[in-house]
Amino acid sequence: MADGVEPPPFDNEEDEVKDEDDLFSDAKEKPASPDMEPPQQSDLTANGTPTEPLEDDKDEDDLFKGGSSEIKLDSDDEDVAAKANNDGDMDSGSSPFESEPSPPKSEIFSSPAAESTPKIPVSQETTKKTKVSAPSLKSDEESIEAVDEKETYEIDIKIIESQKMGDGMSAYMTYKIVCKTTNPAFRRPENIVLRRFSDFLGLHAKLAEKHVPLGVIVPPAPEKSVLGMTKVKMSKEESGSADFVERRRAALERYLIRTAAHPMLVTDPDFIEFLEKDGDLPRSTSTSALSGAGVMRLFHKVGESFEKITLKVDESDEWFQEKHQQVEAFDLQLRKLHSSIEALSSHRRELSTSTATFAKSAAMLGNVEEHTALSRALSQLAETEEKIEVLHKDQAEADFFVMAELMKDYVALMQAVKDVFHERIKTYKQWKEAETTLGKKREAKAKFEMQNKLDKVAQAQAEITEWEQKVETGKEDFSKICKNIRKEMTRFEKLRVNDFKNNVIKYLEVLMENQEKLIKYWETFLPEAKAIA
Repeated sequence: MADGVEPPPFDNEEDEVKDEDDLFSDAKEKPASPDMEPPQQSDLTANGTPTEPLEDDKDEDDLFKGGSSEIKLDSDDEDVAAKANNDGDMDSGSSPFESEPSPPKSEIFSSPAAESTPKIPVSQETTKKTKVSAPSLKSDEESIEAVDEKETYEIDIKIIESQKMGDGMSAYMTYKIVCKTTNPAFRRPENIVLRRFSDFLGLHAKLAEKHVPLGVIVPPAPEKSVLGMTKVKMSKEESGSADFVERRRAALERYLIRTAAHPMLVTDPDFIEFLEKDGDLPRSTSTSALSGAGVMRLFHKVGESFEKITLKVDESDEWFQEKHQQVEAFDLQLRKLHSSIEALSSHRRELSTSTATFAKSAAMLGNVEEHTALSRALSQLAETEEKIEVLHKDQAEADFFVMAELMKDYVALMQAVKDVFHERIKTYKQWKEAETTLGKKREAKAKFEMQNKLDKVAQAQAEITEWEQKVETGKEDFSKICKNIRKEMTRFEKLRVNDFKNNVIKYLEVLMENQEKLIKYWETFLPEAKAIA
């Protein structure tokens, strides 16, 4: 050491000076402390700062020798750990779902230079091999904000009319859709089309098939109701099924509005065709509940549900684990709240009916009452109760259409979010299966080489090249779906908060307005009651 400072004695009494690789290896293994010896004079520049080793002299394998082999997507430290695979081979990537402990930060960042620079510089080749790592949530939010700023087109969609076509069991409902937009992707700024319910289901099936495997949350279409449509088909009067038709019309309108709010789905050719193509769309045969395709779709859903139950993995990505738990908890509470609001709406309807019955009874009693003032008061009470009956009915409608339907929509949207998370697991599974197959192909090639079967070696090499490409594609697909899910969840959370805010404000305004009317009705009746002598 310079200036006469002797190094501490070692047990093995070796006096050889360690090379730079071993020196940095020790720095990795020993935590930084205030008592650390100062750097040697030979390692200092003219201004007293430590010199950095040349890029060619860095031994990356030794530097990351003690690192974990997990693939994690939620932090810079975990990203560095993901790059610590022994030879960087694409088929030796470890699972982001395996719960192996990652090394503490003190083992990686031990020198003062490392503390001032959180990220350890790595070679460009290593970075390229670990591009499965998703960007941070902050960068995702910035990208989404940039898209939001760029998206300035307006689109207004309304379903203004529903009409029954045909009679008997062959009858069906058509819905008149009016779309006004400034988006240049549409041929006309205003379009008016007629669509059947099966057309909506067909549109959702096309969008889900194309976008869900990419990690995009596709809003679900309203569910089929065989019982409700049977009543519509068999009812000769529209009043008998008006409630069901209005609920479906409102649900379909909300579905189109949510789909149009997505920057990727609004420009989808199938969505544009749905809103602007004149005449009927090609008949979607897979949407009928009683068709062969419908039965196959039912079996497919059962198979997917069974796969979701059996396909369990240990998630080690903290961001995805936290989001999955939030989605599960939110879904459970949404279902409970939806059930409570539906019960509240039902009770208000019963209250409205009971109020109407009370009003009739008070009116009949006032007709037979001989006392003039009391008779007049009872008649006035009956009129007040009739007005209150309308208020209860209106409030029951607000309970259902403003709050209950919102909860129902988001229960379905939570299922769409779960489907996207499941697609991520399926993509990861396909990637790892490709890696397993690649390993078997390499073992087979090694056996052929040992047996001198040169004719099969060339074929095995071609298969290895093919499966290497599949592994690389699987890694890229997994990286893309992770990035897309992060972006989608950020966007979904913003829209969800905005939706709940607007609907709660609207619900409270209706509630306060009805309460003000109720108070006014009773204040008007009170002098009539006091006038009874």
